[in-house]
Amino acid sequence: MDGIFFRNRYTGQTEQEKVMGERALQLIYGTGLGQAALHVLLKRGIVSRLMGWQKNQPESRRGLRAFVEEYGINMEEAERPNTEDYIHFNDFFTRKLKAGARPVCAGNTVALPADGRHSAWQDAAAIDRVFIKGQSFDLPALLGSEELAEKYAHGAVVLSRLCPVDYHRYHFVAAGTPEAARRIPGPLASVSPYCLRRRLSWLWTNKRELTILHTDTIGDVLSLAVGATGVGAICQTYTPNTPVAKGEEQGYFAFGGSTVMTFFEPGRVQLAQDLLTNTAEGFETYARQGDILGNW
Repeated sequence: MDGIFFRNRYTGQTEQEKVMGERALQLIYGTGLGQAALHVLLKRGIVSRLMGWQKNQPESRRGLRAFVEEYGINMEEAERPNTEDYIHFNDFFTRKLKAGARPVCAGNTVALPADGRHSAWQDAAAIDRVFIKGQSFDLPALLGSEELAEKYAHGAVVLSRLCPVDYHRYHFVAAGTPEAARRIPGPLASVSPYCLRRRLSWLWTNKRELTILHTDTIGDVLSLAVGATGVGAICQTYTPNTPVAKGEEQGYFAFGGSTVMTFFEPGRVQLAQDLLTNTAEGFETYARQGDILGNW
């Protein structure tokens, strides 16, 4: 398999992602035997339950310092910068950041929901042209609603992929009032580009949760949290039907890589040009939570 490359918004450089568990991903998703085992294990949730249990054991914190050093994680941003202060790996994985560590863009802007590698389309109908030929993007299945799929079929959409090394809390992209999350059951396959290149449908068969944010400025915004291999839980931390500010925390993922997709009604938001250009050229864009997603 080819490596995973992205463009860094802050350096302007094209970089290669250092993938946690890369060899395992290649074995599982790139071989017939791996695919057969995957079908059985993922359907039963065995992989994620086992990984979640292991990452909640006190012994799992022993490798924290080495993990931080290997992946260059800036612990000065964290509320608890000392790795010895975490009781297990998942405690570290769901860490909070210090106030001000992620400034939220001001003015008539929409904020990115999470740290990660982002892909963006001004028209959701264009997603088919980006992934491998022969794979169609099934928006009704993804959103679990024909009505919502019709409403957002030609709106802007941003796919934010969180790697295991990223800050794993996600936030509201605009001020508004969120409904309670709608849970859509499913397995927990990886959503790494390695895996989506072979089977895009993991996005709409994986476990996910959909939140509708009602705003006064950009209509109703959909936030879709998609689980992945090793994600023990999608945890919503907001209070439904209570107003939130732009950049306020919405929830977090327990251990594992995961994805947040944000959908806008047609004509409401103009996405940032670097996101659009990089996506069109086949690259994700690395940017942090609170930075500019687009304008209205």
